[in-house]
Amino acid sequence: MADTSKNQRDDAPNPDALLRHIQRRQRGLHKIYVGMSAGVGKTYRALQEIRERQGEGLDVVVGLLETHGREETAKLSEGLKIFPRRVVSYKGVELSEMDLEGLLQRKAQLVLVDELAHTNVPGSKNKKRYDDVEELLSAGINVISTMNVQHLESVNDLVERLTGVRVKERVPDWVLREADEVILVDVTPEVLRERLKSGKIYSKDKIEQSLTNFFTLENLTILRELALRQVADVVEESHLTEPVGVKERIAVAITATPNATRLIRRGAHLAHRLDGELYVVHVRNRLVTREQERFLDSCRLITESLDGQFFQLGGKDVIGQLSSFIKEQRVNQIIVGESPKRFLKLGQQRFSSQLLEVTTADVTIVRDERDT
Repeated sequence: MADTSKNQRDDAPNPDALLRHIQRRQRGLHKIYVGMSAGVGKTYRALQEIRERQGEGLDVVVGLLETHGREETAKLSEGLKIFPRRVVSYKGVELSEMDLEGLLQRKAQLVLVDELAHTNVPGSKNKKRYDDVEELLSAGINVISTMNVQHLESVNDLVERLTGVRVKERVPDWVLREADEVILVDVTPEVLRERLKSGKIYSKDKIEQSLTNFFTLENLTILRELALRQVADVVEESHLTEPVGVKERIAVAITATPNATRLIRRGAHLAHRLDGELYVVHVRNRLVTREQERFLDSCRLITESLDGQFFQLGGKDVIGQLSSFIKEQRVNQIIVGESPKRFLKLGQQRFSSQLLEVTTADVTIVRDERDT
């Protein structure tokens, strides 16, 4: 009799993959409406779908809605089941937040959660609203949510550099990539500016300032291109099967300096574009201050939010440690930051040049913006 045991083992389903598939089937579906900016109509489109689903007989609840005083949006929500918010007292002020526990108990078939990037009031169960959504999904509840592209973690530095606006509330890239459906709500920059001028986005006292600051044609054009690109990437990725060939492994070497977060996001963007893996590595070759320790902890959190792995190595020979790491992890590309002024002043051989001598990985140098 022929021995079929090897073939059976080869053909058997991967237990981990099977478990993930079962868990995924038990989760709720997540649909995200994405726009380039406030005022494009994300919430309006989400409300339209909610009304349609309610008309089809689904048990639908508006878990959190922000109309921002927009009459058309408020009018569209009329007749929908608006779930009461919970009131939270913070520093003597009463604030309202989404009632996560109430929604979990209510267990509607579909819940609308507006403004995914929102940071919850301190003392809430979860720090971020996207964590609240994750709990709803894990409970088998379907969710429709909304967000603007500038809140995406990987484009944060790019948005600041191109528009001059630092976005504090951010959403990890995995939230968008793991969504079951991502819909781009798109209008031209010219149309959006007309909406702003007519008072459909902000109150009259904010219109002029917005037109000359964030809502310039240049900024809106940049943000629109970003939104188009990010959503296209997500859609393309969702149609891919198993990756072909060897994955790219991108390492980012950082120190406890402000440029580190920019390097991490540059590496994450590259890893995502190449469907590769992201490693962030710090070689601790000297004592660090408490402030530097906290900064490195924040770098770890950013790395993990971008689906990367964070490594801390010890040893005075930084080049040697990185060389060993690159070899052990089979890194294809490494990103490093350098300050041209520092090396001109000290007359030292560039760090990147030393690294090139001991590794076959491609080395990408990112200038420290503090030198520009």
